[in-house]
Amino acid sequence: MNKELKLQSYHLEEVIKGYNKLTFKVNEPQSISNGIYTRYKNPIVTEDHIPIHWRFDLNPETNPHGLERIGFNAVMNSGAIKWKGKYVICVRVEGNDRKSFFAMAESPNGIDNFKFWDKPCVIPDLIEEEETNVYDMRLTQHEDGWIYGVFCSERKDPNVPASDTSSALANAGIVRTKNLMDWERLPNLISDSNQQRNVVIHPEFVNGKYAIYTRPQQGFITVGSGGGIGLGYIDDMEYPEVKDEKIINNKVYHTIYELKNGLGPTPIKTAHGWLHLAHGVRNTAAGLRYTLYMFMTDLNDISKVIHQPAGHFMAPKDEERVGDVSNVLFSNGWIQDNDGTVYIYYASSDTRMHVATSTIEKLVDYCMKSPEDKLTSSGSVQNIMELIDKNKPFY
Repeated sequence: MNKELKLQSYHLEEVIKGYNKLTFKVNEPQSISNGIYTRYKNPIVTEDHIPIHWRFDLNPETNPHGLERIGFNAVMNSGAIKWKGKYVICVRVEGNDRKSFFAMAESPNGIDNFKFWDKPCVIPDLIEEEETNVYDMRLTQHEDGWIYGVFCSERKDPNVPASDTSSALANAGIVRTKNLMDWERLPNLISDSNQQRNVVIHPEFVNGKYAIYTRPQQGFITVGSGGGIGLGYIDDMEYPEVKDEKIINNKVYHTIYELKNGLGPTPIKTAHGWLHLAHGVRNTAAGLRYTLYMFMTDLNDISKVIHQPAGHFMAPKDEERVGDVSNVLFSNGWIQDNDGTVYIYYASSDTRMHVATSTIEKLVDYCMKSPEDKLTSSGSVQNIMELIDKNKPFY
C-alpha cells in the first residue's frame, strides 16, 4: 500500500470511530424541568449522524485522499411514527447544495442511538409541474390503513422576472405508504389558496371524509390576507381537493403567533379532546422567532378549540438559539407510546434534532388548567394575581 492509500485508510478509520462514538452516545435528561416536559441534553440527530457511505467514496482507488464527496449542512423538522417497535423519524436532510430530501432514522428507545436507514427515501416527482425542493414531512397513520406523508413541495415562482432567483411557490405534496420504504405519489393539494404550507392529515375520518389541517397564505414567507390554522375536508385522496376550508386557530396581534402559525404533527386523541402542537411566529428586531404552543379541540367537533394556554409551550434556549436560522424551534413529529409517554421531536434553528418527553396526562393537564391569554398586559397580571391568591394557603 502506498503512502496516499495509507493516509486515506487512516483518515476514514478516524471518521468511522467518531461516527460510532456519536451514534452510540447515551442521552440524559436535563436536570431542570418545568414539570410539563423534560428536555434531553444531546441533540438526537445532527449532520454528523449522516451515514459515512452517503458522504465518502470508500474505494481507495477512486478516492486515494479520503475526501468527502457529498457534504451535508443540517438535519431538521422530522415527522415521527412508532414502527415495528422502533421510534422512527422522517428527517429533513439538507445538503451543502441547499436541496432537502427525506431519510428515515430509528432508535430503540426514542431518545438516543438514532441511526439512519441504509438509503434515503425516494419520493416520486410530479410529472405535471417542476419541483425544486421538498421538506418538513408530517406522517399520519390513518384509519384507512395507509400511512400518509404530507410535505412542502416548492418550486420557483414562474410569475416573477428571471432575475428574481429567490421567490418561490409552495404547496402540500402528498405521498402514502404501507412500509415506509415504497412511496406512492398522489397529486398535490388542490385548494383556493395561492400557497399552502404546514398541512396535516387528521388520523380519523370525519363524516366519511378526510379531514385536513391547512395554512393558507398569499406568499411564500408572508401570509398576507391568509394565515392561521385551517381545517377542510377531502372526499378522495387520489383527487385531494380541500373543501369547506375555514380558519380554526388564527394569528393574533402581540402574541407568539402574531405573524403566522401552523400545525406541527398529527393531533393526538385523548379522553378529553384532541391535543395539538403548533408553531407560532412573531417578528423581532433580530428577525423572526419561532416557538411552539399547544391547544385542544373538541372530540366530537374538531373545528372547535376548547383549551389554549397562553404563550409558548417550548422556545429555543441556550445552544438551541444558534444555527442556520437562529431563534427557531419547530416540530412536526411526536409519538405517543402505549404507557402514555409522549416523545416530542423538535428542531432547533434549522440545524439539528432534539427530543423532549412528557405524558398524555401532563399535556392534557397543561392545556386544560393553564390560564388562557387575555391579550393585554393587565390581563397577564390578572392571571398572576389569581394564581397568587389561590396559593395563599400554601406559602
